Amino acid sequence: MKKSLNITIALVAAFSLVSCFNDNKPNYQFMPNMYEPVGYETYGEYDIFENEQEAKLPAEGSIPRGWTPYEYDNTTEGLNLAKAELKNPLDITEDNISEGEALYTIYCAVCHGDKGDGQGILAEREKFLGIPSYADPGRTITMGGTYHVQMYGLNAMGSYASQTNEKERWQIAMHVMDLKAALNGEASLLETAGAKAADSTNMESSTEEGDKMNTEDAANTSENETN
Repeated sequence: MKKSLNITIALVAAFSLVSCFNDNKPNYQFMPNMYEPVGYETYGEYDIFENEQEAKLPAEGSIPRGWTPYEYDNTTEGLNLAKAELKNPLDITEDNISEGEALYTIYCAVCHGDKGDGQGILAEREKFLGIPSYADPGRTITMGGTYHVQMYGLNAMGSYASQTNEKERWQIAMHVMDLKAALNGEASLLETAGAKAADSTNMESSTEEGDKMNTEDAANTSENETN
């Protein structure tokens, strides 16, 4: 009798425990901080927030980390201003131009063509028509204008601001200017930069030599006056 009573009590206790189980949330958590969020869950509903919505828009005037504000408007006036004023902050190096070429191949060549002549694969398949060449007469293509168009898009071309960062857009702009120069039979950016550097070095050397000669002349004049 006593044994039967013990068995009955055990069965009732086991049934009570099993009946309270919740597959979505265990009854007992050994270390809840390991899997229960301490902060608010993303997009969770909480009474403390307006409309009970945890996700909020950023504060007015805030700037995302790693993003540089772009001050030119998405207008024709903004484009013309960017063409005239906006300068590439990156150095013209072989690495930057090489990176720009690779990025151009990914994002731009399908429409503009590998040579910048407007004969990309989509143009050949007549998915887009009338894509101009970078060398077309009357087109004013500058480094700043190329960057601006990548930011906002132009005509049928959409914005690439979400696919590329600031550095990548400037690198692409470098390659675009190289393509334009090649189509027009002009020197590349690296060649132009090298020529400028050589001219600057020669000018500095001439200035130093002139200063040295002036110093020697002054010393000779002073010596003659002393004698």
